[in-house]
Amino acid sequence: MLKRSARKTRDSRELGTFEPKADGDRMKVTLTGPWDVPTVMAHQQTMQKFATDPSLEFAKQSVIDVSGVTRLDTVGAIAVSLLRERLGRYGEAEITGAHDGQETLLEQIASFDAQPIPPPPKRTSLDRIALLGEWAVGIGYEARSLVGFFGELSVVFYRLARHPSRLRITSIVSHMQQVGINAMPIVGLLAFLVGVVLTFISGDQLQRFGAGIFIVNLIGIGVLRELGILITAIIVAGRSGSAFTAEIGTMKINQEVDAMRTIGLDPMEVLVIPRVIALILMLIPLGFFANMVMIAGGALMASLTLGVTFAQFVTQFQSAVALHHLWVGMVKTPFFAFVIAMVGCFHGLQVAGSAESVGQQTTQSVVQSIFLVIALDALFAVVFWQIGW
Repeated sequence: MLKRSARKTRDSRELGTFEPKADGDRMKVTLTGPWDVPTVMAHQQTMQKFATDPSLEFAKQSVIDVSGVTRLDTVGAIAVSLLRERLGRYGEAEITGAHDGQETLLEQIASFDAQPIPPPPKRTSLDRIALLGEWAVGIGYEARSLVGFFGELSVVFYRLARHPSRLRITSIVSHMQQVGINAMPIVGLLAFLVGVVLTFISGDQLQRFGAGIFIVNLIGIGVLRELGILITAIIVAGRSGSAFTAEIGTMKINQEVDAMRTIGLDPMEVLVIPRVIALILMLIPLGFFANMVMIAGGALMASLTLGVTFAQFVTQFQSAVALHHLWVGMVKTPFFAFVIAMVGCFHGLQVAGSAESVGQQTTQSVVQSIFLVIALDALFAVVFWQIGW
């Protein structure tokens, strides 16, 4: 308590004072001590109440005495100038007792014409149309850059096909472990949960019509053709695609990519190609693994809620689900993998400036990858429907 009291006493002594005194139609305000940020903050409310006091209307002359001010900073000078301006509304107001340095500072503050910040302009319908057009043009430029990157990637693939010895097998195997084996736990868990939820929701509706056994048809065909590989691709896009962008983007900021070019290495061969090949090779087994786990989750939930035993599930599955449904899903995996890897690496090479750019490009990479995967899946669905698959 004694230490706290001593600290409060010391703080109060370090603050300046503000003492107004009225003498008829004359008002004198005496300022002493240091007038800096702490003093202004301490006396802010007092000065505001004083400046709006109705008794000031009778003050024909006001004097602000700063002869006792020991230190005056910019904030204190602004407070003194505002006080003189407010007192000047009722009559003459002047500042006395300032030495040369304080007087110079007060003159500079008084001569500064501070203009209020103008309000932001209101957006009109034309402005919104212009923003929409700007957004569309930006998408067009980015699409053109992505197509150009695809062309460059195709050229590098052709060059490596002619010279297979240039392939970096060690790098490809390392990335296969990162994007494939290391991703199996999260892919398996989410696939199992999706199978459980899908069976629970769909089975409840089918059971109302006495068709609970047909949940096997729904799970088998839906998972093998669409859901299994689509869920896997979305997980991989959020996990591995974003990692590609962040890794290459960080190397770009650290000028490692420029260093590669300086010593004669092609970043496309060193950084992009191993990631693309690894993801293409590993998304196929990942998709098949997700299909099996999702169907297993559906079989478990069907046995618990619908009374469909594992034997019945397997028998119905064999009779209702043809093998070509599996191939329909598996055919799409290399294309999904190529799109995810290409977009992730493309945005990684677009990073420039700062770490903020890494976050922005990573976000765009994930969004664009998921969008292109879903759009490509819809295109495959139309094509397979047209050819009778």
